[in-house]
Amino acid sequence: MTRTTILVTGASSGIGAALAKAYASPGAHLILWGRNAQRLDQSARDCRALGAAVQTLQFDLRDAGAIAGHIETYDDATPIDIAILNAGLGGTASAKDAAESADRAFEVATVNFTAQVVGANAVAACMAKRGRGNIVLMSSVADTIPLPIAPTYAGSKAGLKMFAESLGVRLERHGVVVTLVSPGFVDTPMSRQVSTPKPFMITAEAAAAIIKRKIDSRKTRIVLPLLYAVLLTLFPWIPGPVRRKVLRAMPRS
Repeated sequence: MTRTTILVTGASSGIGAALAKAYASPGAHLILWGRNAQRLDQSARDCRALGAAVQTLQFDLRDAGAIAGHIETYDDATPIDIAILNAGLGGTASAKDAAESADRAFEVATVNFTAQVVGANAVAACMAKRGRGNIVLMSSVADTIPLPIAPTYAGSKAGLKMFAESLGVRLERHGVVVTLVSPGFVDTPMSRQVSTPKPFMITAEAAAAIIKRKIDSRKTRIVLPLLYAVLLTLFPWIPGPVRRKVLRAMPRS
């Protein structure tokens, strides 16, 4: 049996943990990264119970400078076939504040954009040498819809969207696929911190099933659930003044 090696960051909870379990099988070798040691150990136990071989690394992606070294070390030992760079930070700015705090903005931008860009470039170099692989970047519907309640979050995801498309075109000739995943609301610890309405929310397990199926089909863009895919298609066609009026009317946290 050919063993598939899958790296999942943010594997200690939410979509990352659900994706780890979705890929767990006797033919899978999972490399799971997470910040919370206890939850990461539980994810590893769940995946081993499903027959997967599992390695874990407790690692905080705010230390973006160390990401490339970790990826190169793991890839040297066992070449990575699929890299799911899922870890992210969310949260919203308080309605009483004019803007987000500078410290929080730095954290969100580092984890959501810088860490994914560094990780993707590091694993891309390894995959390109082999002429195969799939890099999966976890974005959000906020990559297309500006969110006044979370400007840094939306900005980091919009930047990630542009990066994913650019890197994907660059890597086509090397046989490496870059997939951008843009979920709407998923029932995770991150979304539970949001006090505003969360339309069309789905479970992390349902999201993982959709994402895995489309990754396996080598899709380059995944938007879920389906209603958000329709919304993202229509949103750019709404006249600017109308868009701004709608955005101003959005609930504040």
